[in-house]
Amino acid sequence: MQRKAYVPGIAALLAALLAGCTGGSGSNSKAADPKPGDVSVNTPAAQPGKYRTLPEACAAVSHDSLDSLLPGIKQITDPDQRDTAYEGQATLTYDTDRRVGCGWKVESTDATDHLSVDFERVVSYDNAVSDDSRAEDIYATEETAANLPEASASATPSDTASAAGSATATPSATPSTSASTSASSTSSASASTSAGPSQTPADLQPRKLSGLGDEAFLDDKLNSGSSTAQQRTVTVVFRTSNVIVRIEYAEQPTASTGTPDSEEMQDKARNLARKLVDRFND
Repeated sequence: MQRKAYVPGIAALLAALLAGCTGGSGSNSKAADPKPGDVSVNTPAAQPGKYRTLPEACAAVSHDSLDSLLPGIKQITDPDQRDTAYEGQATLTYDTDRRVGCGWKVESTDATDHLSVDFERVVSYDNAVSDDSRAEDIYATEETAANLPEASASATPSDTASAAGSATATPSATPSTSASTSASSTSSASASTSAGPSQTPADLQPRKLSGLGDEAFLDDKLNSGSSTAQQRTVTVVFRTSNVIVRIEYAEQPTASTGTPDSEEMQDKARNLARKLVDRFND
């Protein structure tokens, strides 16, 4: 009799324990639910870049642009050789969805010109970082590596103030002093006019460019080649969304004493860059 009375008591105890476990389980599952601000669950992946493909690099530069940048092309008399020169040489890459490029080299009676274009489509493999942000980082690294000088415009006000101060002091100077100052100024102007090719005007210095893609910069270097001729290399790099475009334009005169014109080469390189930006915006 005692055993029969005891068994129902155990059964009741087990039932109570099971009920408690079930209630605890429900409570724990509520505690494990993600909170509305849980970044790992509710934050969407970063947006992909605007561009999913790249243009064919050797076809991206028009014949008109090549005629301007590489004047030797129009001097080629053989039609087949001229067509080959226009075609350029594709850069070897292993993933044409991510990077393509093309190069041209043409000799003329006055100089040898080189042109290369490079397109890189940046893809971020981090869900928390967008393609554009990754492209910004890569572009910033290249701009820093270019070691652009400080904006020369910042020096202009002080130069102007100095000039104004000199002008103010001039009336009190004696005639002989004024004559001496005038002669000195004329001599300085002559020296400036006859300055060597390495003394690049401030507005042609390597610098950031505005109005070209999302961000851009220009570099300009004058180096002695294998001969005594000076080779100038102008580089323009710009970013538009998740694509980085690099243009390198170099010229070495045939004459050993020749020096490529900085302003002319920069204008040609920037004109090509603008055309490439328009190509991406079409």
